[in-house]
Amino acid sequence: MSLIDIIFPHILSYSCNNVVLNNKIWIDFVKDILLINVYGEDKPGVTSAVTGVLSGYNATVLDIGQAVIHEQLNLGILAAVPNGSKTSELIAEVQSCVTKLAMKAKFLPISEQRYQNWVEQQGKPRHIVTLLARKIEAQHLAALTAVASSYQLNIDKIVRLSGRINPDKSNQLGRACIEFSVRGEASDPQLFKKTLLELARQYDIDIAFQEDNIFRRSRRLVVFDMDSTLIDAEVIDELAVEAGVGEEVAAITEAAMQGKLDFKQSFERRLSLLKGLDASVLQSVAQRLQLNEGAQHLIATLKKLGYKTAIVSGGFSFFGEYLQTILGVDYVYANQLDIKDGVVTGSVKGEIIDGQRKADLLRELADREGLMLEQVIAVGDGANDLPMLDIAGLGIAFRAKPLVEASAKQAISSLGLDGILYLLGYSDKDTDTLG
Repeated sequence: MSLIDIIFPHILSYSCNNVVLNNKIWIDFVKDILLINVYGEDKPGVTSAVTGVLSGYNATVLDIGQAVIHEQLNLGILAAVPNGSKTSELIAEVQSCVTKLAMKAKFLPISEQRYQNWVEQQGKPRHIVTLLARKIEAQHLAALTAVASSYQLNIDKIVRLSGRINPDKSNQLGRACIEFSVRGEASDPQLFKKTLLELARQYDIDIAFQEDNIFRRSRRLVVFDMDSTLIDAEVIDELAVEAGVGEEVAAITEAAMQGKLDFKQSFERRLSLLKGLDASVLQSVAQRLQLNEGAQHLIATLKKLGYKTAIVSGGFSFFGEYLQTILGVDYVYANQLDIKDGVVTGSVKGEIIDGQRKADLLRELADREGLMLEQVIAVGDGANDLPMLDIAGLGIAFRAKPLVEASAKQAISSLGLDGILYLLGYSDKDTDTLG
């Protein structure tokens, strides 16, 4: 945590004039370490001017932070002033400097003990909390930050990743994201995760909590489930409609996705009901499939950023390969329908891809790309996706069944698939520059 982040809320009780004019206050507090807060309307040259003054006193910058919100600048500098320097003169010169820039400044002396306490916080675990919603309200922030505080997590930094909102469209539902950098360990990690999930459901938002480590910045492979993840349908249900057994197959599919039925057994039952289906309908079914929100933008952006992508599905290869031509996915693994004389036989060729096979394929893809599992992202919605979501460095349940949402490391329900870019730390500004 930055000492600036700790001290800023308390700076307002110390004015520049008090420090300069009342020598007793200065003697009581100063230990040659000074926190300088400069604020006002943003303009070029502020940081240059202030650090120029500090350089004249041979000051060392121990910490620095700056934020601009709606053209209002807040600059913080923690400086160590060499022994013998006239710190009061430095303060007066900084004050004169910022006044000429139509800015204001406040100063807070930092004791050696307080500085040492801050230094000792170095090395504490750091996490990223990502808040995603169609529109972020103050109540969302109030609730989330209250929960973080109650579990002894300190917020270091807050960044808006989503683009600016047009005032004329502020009432329209779009997408919004704020990222929090927090330090510390939740006092009860399991209960904390449960509380965040309950909060997300209460407000119809998404909240992700992940460790801020080197792997977050070095993931290079994203593995997607297909049915109800990349597309908004279960293909086997669509084929069943064509075969006249739609309701029966859909009921089995729903139970399997919720984890109430063994996937392989349910898959075989559904397949058997497709026996005799004319294979010519596959193309028409493929052409009416709809991509889920954000799928095209996400995969196009991932490709530009150098990620490899894969479809690993318990559905059918015909449809996975059809999506591959549309999206440019690198790998496709799915069940191959057995077709003889232009008719579906009610079985598949080779081994059925169930949950365990999905996890095995993810491992094989990681090895093929020379990656550690921590560098892999997996996205899915059903119970048969849980094995691969569990072993991936970042497992994301997308608009998932309750069991899957509760079990996965992360979940996105309120936004489209491109909300995943926020979990990777990319802002709208970042992705917009890719074209």
